[in-house]
Amino acid sequence: MRPRWKRCFYDVIAAEISAMTRHYDRIVQWMRVPGDEGYPLDAIDCPAKEFVEGSVADHPKEKIERTAILLSGTINHHDDIEGLLKELKSKLSRSSRVIIVAFNPYLQWLCWLALKWNLKTGLMPTTLITLTDVDHLCKLAEYERVRLRHAVYCPWRLLGIGSLINAIMPAIPLLRHLSLTSIIVIRLLFPSSDTPPTSSIIVAARNETGNIEPNVEPLLGAGVTNAKIVVLDADLTVLPELGPRFIDAWATGKADFINGSSIVSPMEGEAMGLLNRLGNVFFAKALTWVLGVRLGDSLCANKLLTRADSDRMKAWRNGFGDSSFSSPPRSSVSASSMCRFAIARASTGPRRSAASATVSCS
Repeated sequence: MRPRWKRCFYDVIAAEISAMTRHYDRIVQWMRVPGDEGYPLDAIDCPAKEFVEGSVADHPKEKIERTAILLSGTINHHDDIEGLLKELKSKLSRSSRVIIVAFNPYLQWLCWLALKWNLKTGLMPTTLITLTDVDHLCKLAEYERVRLRHAVYCPWRLLGIGSLINAIMPAIPLLRHLSLTSIIVIRLLFPSSDTPPTSSIIVAARNETGNIEPNVEPLLGAGVTNAKIVVLDADLTVLPELGPRFIDAWATGKADFINGSSIVSPMEGEAMGLLNRLGNVFFAKALTWVLGVRLGDSLCANKLLTRADSDRMKAWRNGFGDSSFSSPPRSSVSASSMCRFAIARASTGPRRSAASATVSCS
């Protein structure tokens, strides 16, 4: 019978992974480590689950579906992590994600004690690396990290006290790094070679009818790939002529979700009042703190995303009250809380602010 602490340990990890994979199409656990009895995969919520010991099936032609490859403790028992990631490359599509469960390298002594006191089965991890090393290895293997969540601070429920600790600690700066494990999500970096099909362009307007045509015109000849949804704001806070840069960022593989920013460049005098600007900054910082994703402008309406990701966001928000609104929401950045932002400032005049932010959704 599996010890209670072990069930709690893996339940916390499975719950964190399930927050993503319940909206995926399948999860495949690859290279199960010694001592893994299959419980972590069984506890994960996903429409389809399987375990593979040998070669992973090919998924490079997936366009709408999303497959996750789970490496639970694998990198802690492997002596060539870069080679491992490169081996996976030919099996992945642009929409695929690799989910890595890694032990905290600074708490190696706890693992040694657990093995010594027969609280843990299997072998002592041989490769304990920092998150910085993981990022460097990902860069060498042509991946990027898109999500990081710290998990498991107390492996016992303790009548709910342990569960409360596990829920609160990931949100506390500095102390969050004391977790027993980290859940790292990475994606493969490569430009898209798809044939441009159609896209939907949505313009949010109120008493701004005259701005709709100038907003749309620059996008009509730009071309998009893989059934995109482009959301524009008719107030022209982001210059329409910069719209094709959103498409370029997606087409060259720099991001899967593109979000505009209206606060990084000079504005017209009354474009955004002081209180509005402070509120925007506050919400961006608050979401950054809660989600663990660096946000520059969480309220900008200008976005580009795939229709498949929009559908995942709608499914994700079903547990958050009224979800009858059918078009991509202004809060879609928070809905896609598994993202990494890299803001690139665009040089404009003082007329309006304009910049693009690239986001990689997990």
